[in-house]
Amino acid sequence: MNDLEKKGLWKFSCIPGIEESTFNKVLEKFYDLGIAGLTRENVQNSLDGKIPGNTSPVIVTIKTGKVKKEFIPGIDEIKDRILCLEGRNDYTKETIEHMQNKMNQEEVDYISFEDSNTKGLKGAKNGQSDSKEDTWSIYAYNKGVHSEEEDTTFEKFRGGSHGIGKIASNAASELHMMYFANCDEEGNKHLGGTVQLIEHKYQGKYYRSTGYFTDVEYINENITKFYPFENQFHEIFAKETRGLKIIIPFLREQFNDEKEIIKSICDSFFVAIVQEKLEVVINDNRINSKTIKNYISNKDYYTQDIVDMKNEFTPLYFNTYMTKKPIQIKIADCEAGYNFKLYFNYNEAIPKGRVAVIRTIGMKIEDKKVKGNVNKPFNAVLIPESIIEDAYLKSLENESHTELSFEHIKNQKLQRNAKRFINNISREISRIIEEEIKKNNPTDGLMDTKDILYVVENQFKQDLSKAAATVKLNKGSKELTIVKVEADIPKKEEPKVKDENKKKKKTLKKVKKT
Repeated sequence: MNDLEKKGLWKFSCIPGIEESTFNKVLEKFYDLGIAGLTRENVQNSLDGKIPGNTSPVIVTIKTGKVKKEFIPGIDEIKDRILCLEGRNDYTKETIEHMQNKMNQEEVDYISFEDSNTKGLKGAKNGQSDSKEDTWSIYAYNKGVHSEEEDTTFEKFRGGSHGIGKIASNAASELHMMYFANCDEEGNKHLGGTVQLIEHKYQGKYYRSTGYFTDVEYINENITKFYPFENQFHEIFAKETRGLKIIIPFLREQFNDEKEIIKSICDSFFVAIVQEKLEVVINDNRINSKTIKNYISNKDYYTQDIVDMKNEFTPLYFNTYMTKKPIQIKIADCEAGYNFKLYFNYNEAIPKGRVAVIRTIGMKIEDKKVKGNVNKPFNAVLIPESIIEDAYLKSLENESHTELSFEHIKNQKLQRNAKRFINNISREISRIIEEEIKKNNPTDGLMDTKDILYVVENQFKQDLSKAAATVKLNKGSKELTIVKVEADIPKKEEPKVKDENKKKKKTLKKVKKT
């Protein structure tokens, strides 16, 4: 009767047999994005959770530290599962071995992302549900699903779209596990979680790769329903105020870097912070509209010499956004035009030209290279002018929110539109770059040549006097002065006359020899 194990804190669904023996490929994708990808994904989710109409900034508190393994709920169950995993290729075997080596540590690193002035998830007390209003159920139990707001205007301003970014937190854990604590509008407090393994055999049965930290109710022989646990766990899992908290134990060493976390916040969210939509507290560091400049202008975080800004552009973007007045530009696809504000800075000292493409929530999507202008001395920030433009940008984001692309769009007509639009971004900004180059490097106009001619004439006279001798002659009663110039005059060479007859004779001789 059981397609799930009732006992324990983690639930895996039974399957007839193992079909896939590899880890979820998205894990590797977010692992490669590192701490920047993890931070961007979780902070963007917090911005998406902003309470509509609330003018206070979203506050995200990021903490890193250590926790004893015994305080991690259900850890022994996950250890038993990991010991049962069997790899079928070198990469999977290597990953499993790495997980088995890490799971026995008595004290482990963790990171948490806790937001405030946000809605939190709704409907946790209802358990697993098909209702779109129950965002807990969508977040907790559905992979590749993105919950949508009833307010379509607010929904268009949100950053999420692909629904797979939740796995970014699993990728940051050595054991691919994460927890999320929620406090809703009514003060209900629950804890959920997921772990990403591979399909495996455990105690004589086969199970799916994804495990859920949840309780379960058996409705009948064929129907079960998930219910979250009330949050009565260790304090690092506590969430006392409305909002959501992500907790990632067994944090990978390369993700545990406070300096890189601070930089990733500045890199991706400097506009949101300047506009007072976001504040971030990282251990003892508070980044808000008043303090962000202190971090961006600090040589311990970023190089401050413009000529050395070849890979990191945040100080340039920040300066451009704060000091330049926006230019209104229109960028079209195959059917319509979209209005944007372009903050543009031309400076001969800038070694690499890039454009920060920013969503209206204040999140940077990419450092865009303008075709044919990657080494031009400019810097720019591009921001949508209205909800229409922002919704269009949102549709072009790739799944990790790091690039505008058209490849993921299946509809051929929409894909052509997207491709034209992306190309036209480069075309429009190229035009502005060329205008600025001409303005700063003029090649036309009238030139006063009087002084130049005077210098050339005098120089010619001086050179002539050095190469010539003056001779005086008497002609009758008049005395004449002439200039005698000594110079070798080359003899004119006589033109060579081709001896056609001689040529013919040589040809005949060659023929006779053969």
